[in-house]
Order: sequence, then C-alpha cells, then structure tokens
Amino acid sequence: MTKHTITVPDIGGSDAAEVVEILVAVGDEVSIDQGLLVLESDKASMEIPADAAGALVELLVKEGDQLAEGAPVAVLALTDASAVPDVAESSDEDATSKSDDPASAPGETGSLDGQSAQTAGATLLTVNVPAIGTDEAVDLIELEIEPGQVVSEGDTLVVLESDKASMDVPAPESGTVRELLVSAGAQVKEGDPLLVLEVAGTIAAPTQKPAESSPSPQTQSGAVAPAAIPAAPTPAAAAPAKASSSERAGSTGGSTVDSSGDGYAGPAVRKLAREFGVPLAAVRGTGPRGRILKEDLHSFVQQALEAPSGSSASLAIAEIPDIDYSKFGAVEVVERSRLDKLTAENMQRSWLSVPHVTQFDDADITDMEAFRRSLKGEADARGSKLTPLPFLLKAVAVALKANPKINSSLSDGGSTLTFKQYVHVGMAVDTPAGLVVPVVRDVDQKSVWELADEVMELAGKARDRKLKPVEMQGAGFTISSLGAIGGRGFTPIVNTPEVAILGVGRADTQPVWNGESFAPRKLLPLSLSYDHRVVNGGDAGRFLTALCDILKDMRRAIL
Repeated sequence: MTKHTITVPDIGGSDAAEVVEILVAVGDEVSIDQGLLVLESDKASMEIPADAAGALVELLVKEGDQLAEGAPVAVLALTDASAVPDVAESSDEDATSKSDDPASAPGETGSLDGQSAQTAGATLLTVNVPAIGTDEAVDLIELEIEPGQVVSEGDTLVVLESDKASMDVPAPESGTVRELLVSAGAQVKEGDPLLVLEVAGTIAAPTQKPAESSPSPQTQSGAVAPAAIPAAPTPAAAAPAKASSSERAGSTGGSTVDSSGDGYAGPAVRKLAREFGVPLAAVRGTGPRGRILKEDLHSFVQQALEAPSGSSASLAIAEIPDIDYSKFGAVEVVERSRLDKLTAENMQRSWLSVPHVTQFDDADITDMEAFRRSLKGEADARGSKLTPLPFLLKAVAVALKANPKINSSLSDGGSTLTFKQYVHVGMAVDTPAGLVVPVVRDVDQKSVWELADEVMELAGKARDRKLKPVEMQGAGFTISSLGAIGGRGFTPIVNTPEVAILGVGRADTQPVWNGESFAPRKLLPLSLSYDHRVVNGGDAGRFLTALCDILKDMRRAIL
C-alpha cells in the first residue's frame, strides 16, 4: 500500500490560515480535486483539495488549527501507486524559474500588478487585478476607497468575489487614490486595471508596460509580488470537488458584507442569497461556527413559501419558545379552534405588514339615542331590534361616500389604489367559536329598518356557525364594537386588504360645555385605525369629523 501525504498548497502569501471546516472523515474514498477542508485567512477562504485519489487513512489537522503553506493535512492510501504527485519536481521548477527571472533580482524596483509612470516628485501607479487563480471574470463587489483618499500599504482597495472564494486587493504601496478605473458590480479578470495610485517620491527606473505575450505574472507586472499582497488560491487549491463541499466555502462577514445582509457565509452562498433576495442576517447557519450553507438558504426559502402569510417563519422573526407551564402548577391544555388560529394569523399578518395609526374622537349621540328609543314600539310591532349599530352603519356609509379613500385598497403590489364604488361594511361578531366578520352589503342603499333586520340575521347566523363564505367576503370597511361588553376605547387592527377599521366603545353620559353651561350629553367613543400607506391624518380626521356630525344629527344622513 502506497501512502501519500497531502500538504497545504500556495495560499496566496498568507502567513497562516485557520481550519474552519473539515469536509471528509477517516475511511472516506476521495477523488482527485475533492475538497478535504476549508481554510480561512483574514483575506480569503479556500478549499484544500486532494491532489490524488485514494482512501483517507489519517487526518493530521482539526478545526481551529492554524496552517501555513506546506503543512501536512492528511494521509491517503493511493488507489494508483503510480499517480503520486511529483511535488519536489514542481517545486524545483518553481525555484529555478524564480531565480532565472530577472524581475525578481534583489535591489530592483517595479510596479505591483500594474504599471508605474514617474512624475515630478511622485509616481503614478496603476494597480491591476492580481493573480486570482482563474482566467474567468470575477465580481467586484465592494470599493473600499474613493478618489482623493490616502491609503497605507496593505489597506484594502477593493473586494473581489468568485463562486469559490472572496479576496481583498490591498494597496501595494502607500499613496493617494487619483482615479478609479472600475465601479462596484463590474466583472474583472487578472491583469485588468483597477485604479491609479499616486505614490510619493520617485522610482529609480520606471517599468515599461509588458508585451501581451508575457509568459508569467511576474513579467507582466515587472516585479515579483511581495508576500504582503495576498493572491487568490491557486487553481488546485480553489478547485471544487463536489457540490456539497464547494457550497461550504466561505468568508467572514467582515470582509464581504453586502446588500444581502451581514452573515457568516461564503461567496457562493452570498451570491445565491442576492439572487433569492434573502437577507443573510435572517438565516440561521448550521455549518461550523454558525456558517450559512446553501442548504440553509434553500430551507429558509422553502419555509417562507410554505408558511402562512404573516407567520413568523415567512417574516424571519424568531419564534417565542414553548414553556412547560405544568412545572409551576396544574394546567389544562385546550386545542384552539381552526377559526381562532386563522384569526390569529390574519391579525399578525396585518399588524406586521401594515403601518397602523389610530385616531380618536367622541360622537355626541344624545339626540340619536332619544330618536332610537322613541321607535321602540314600532320596532316591536315590526319584530325588529333597533340597536345603535344600524344607525352607525348608515352614518358610516354616508361618511365613506364623502371620503372615498377610506373605502379603497392597495393593488398591483402597492403601485395602484382601487376605489370601491360600492359600500359593503363588515361587522365583527364575537361568537363561542371565535371572532367572525359577516358583511352587510350595499349599506348606502338600505334603510335603517332594513339594516336592523340584516344585522340581526347575520349575527344569529354567526353565533350558530351557519354563515356562508360569501357572507364574510367583500367588505371595504369594518366596524368592531365593544360597547356592549365594556371599555371606553381600544385600537383595532386593520382587517387587510381594507385600509381602515372603526372601533366603537361604550357610550357614557358626560358633562359637555355648550358655551354657557355644562349639559349632560351621551358621548360614544370612536377609534379609527388605518393603514398609513394609504390614509394620512387629514383623510382620517375628515372621515371622523363627518361621522361624528352625522351621528349627532341623523338628519344629515338624508342630505
């Protein structure tokens, strides 16, 4: 059995990098270029692939270890003994090529991944994209500098991101940024110009722009890049093994924070999050140290699609933990009705998605109540029950006609507003099974007597759970009255897609100044909650004022 030790390849000049994830286990059969582990430095993250095929017999590292170039990683029992990588030969060739390269001779100066031009008292240095381990274009996701900014050697200029790694491009020397040659979001390749840096002092021998056929990065730049400039992983180090392992490559959020949100994730995951429109801060990572994996993104999106609209999952809000109350004493657990749960979901969705505002007023219903009580005999003869609600419905219908925005709804994703030409008003009814909202249709076209009969009929059906679906649909506005139960006022939640709801409290007799003296008046507390995306304070104020005027003198309802 031939054993082969895999070592850390060139990691771009970093002194050491941390093992943040191990992708294989002892006994696994690995193939050439299969990812073994993920290394992460302060500049980039990369997978370390297998350079031979075989069975993994020993892991020489663990998560958290700091590794430098050449450090042993794992031992393979080779499948093909003749396929041992000739590391020494390639190392000798590299050493020979470096020693033969005149650009690497000591004491010689030149530009770093760019061209320089001497000016009076200063040098203009064009900073190019360094070696990034691929011939394909990568995304420039961040510009860390701006024209006129003074930078020090090693300061990050831009952040590049490919599907496999992210990397900072640092300043090769201290100086002042004179011109940006790229913009955020651009795609660049190795050797592309990024910016012009003005370096103080002079250069002994300005380098010339290399010929297009230059054989190596060293001759292209005119000098060997120093270790202070981190390069991307070599093609071998960055090569993906299989989808599951490449999905785990990533970098810390500190160097690649983007519009997707701040999270511990790799470049491929960040790119996918941008495509999905998912903020990474909302996703819980299941990888080592909370790293967000592609599987976590897929799971998040699936839960958001499957969850009821407005639920905590779809809105990325942490769920309230369950508590075992029985450890504190005796308890009784009762299953909630389907109606209860549906109402809760609708209310939560509305509260979280609609910017609520509530305005309050008191309507003087002294004369209306006197008029209503005077009709008690007639109501008994008709077999009707004339409560304040039919009068309130009639007054609301007139006020909605005068203020049509209160009877509208957002549509087309909020780009248009639909004004309803009909007046259908929902009335919240408390039943043993939960809250239901039957709808009284064409309120503006019905008399108070007709409304009284319909209110009695719908309330009876609601309590007997005999309402049809069509009888609970189509409302453009809702009234929720707690007057019979008690309470001076409350802030009702808008029943979306409606844009407003009227809360009605318990009427009470209070002293009111009439200009000469205090007189007892019966006041009805009203609270109007509305969707501030559609209704502003002026709209709500005008509606409430009109409603109070009508309730004060019901004769206005026929004008």
